[in-house]
Amino acid sequence: MTKETILLDHGSGGKISHSMFSDMILPLFDNPELSRQDDGAILNIEGGTIAFSTDSYVVDPIFFPGGNIGDLAVHGTINDVSMCGAIPKYISVGLIIEEGLPMADLQTILETMAKAAKKAGVKIVTGDTKVVPRGKADKIFINTSGIGIIPPGVNLSGSNAKPGDKIIISGTIADHGITVLSSREGLKFDSDIRTDSAPLNTMAQSLVNGDCDLRVLRDPTRGGLGTTLNEIASQSDVGITIDELTLPVKSAVKGTCELLGFDPLYLANEGKLIAFVPEAKVQKALEIIKQDEFGKDAVIIGEVTQKHPGKVFLETAIGGTRLVDMLVGEQLPRIC
Repeated sequence: MTKETILLDHGSGGKISHSMFSDMILPLFDNPELSRQDDGAILNIEGGTIAFSTDSYVVDPIFFPGGNIGDLAVHGTINDVSMCGAIPKYISVGLIIEEGLPMADLQTILETMAKAAKKAGVKIVTGDTKVVPRGKADKIFINTSGIGIIPPGVNLSGSNAKPGDKIIISGTIADHGITVLSSREGLKFDSDIRTDSAPLNTMAQSLVNGDCDLRVLRDPTRGGLGTTLNEIASQSDVGITIDELTLPVKSAVKGTCELLGFDPLYLANEGKLIAFVPEAKVQKALEIIKQDEFGKDAVIIGEVTQKHPGKVFLETAIGGTRLVDMLVGEQLPRIC
């Protein structure tokens, strides 16, 4: 890290974020649980194993087609716990509210949080509220933490990918990123572009219980699919190859990305997971995902290789190959 002040890029989830974590945060707090660098901490306690995760949400705008900052926060924490192979049980909620936020907006946000938690079978059990003066925040920020129970014998991690594994994504990419961008900029489209924000705990548990020999589960949120795959390639010290022709992108999202110069590989998703499974079990895993209400568009997008450890490559639609590097700067800030 060479910057003397914090930039928006430090919150991108890409190279600069990882540099801040590895250079500043990890050396101070280093421990086996933190150094795994998965979506949540795996904690062995007397009588069992739990997953614990926390996240903060500063999305702008706070309301967007298909959701708002409230259900986004609940879904995000449920999904992070689920990607550890855990059954989410409890969530805490911390609210930082700017003076002047309409009470009706807060009511709507809280109602959607309650609805999202109930749908996922998760309880909101504790929390905190702080109010700051006008101009000292931006409407509302939310922090959520979650706890889930990991069943015996489950061991999922970004460090578990092995050559020969196939990679599944549960649906179309970049929906959330383009939805937030269009709402922020007041862009209007003929098609219905909506966030994909959704709870993935039922899908994840079906995979865990489905005899699929799961290696890795991840939800490619901040930094998108490209950044998440780079994280896994680095953690497992393997190469990853994905096929551009198989990447599921809605035509409206793809067209908007081309118009505005965004790469859908690096835009956030809030209701998709990627699963790494052995080739012998990939069709079984794909069928399980497709049976879920949020996995109907699931496809196999690539595989793990021994070549180029720590790197991700894209086989392009025109027959070439290009490097998919980790996101360097902030392509779209305050996306979640």
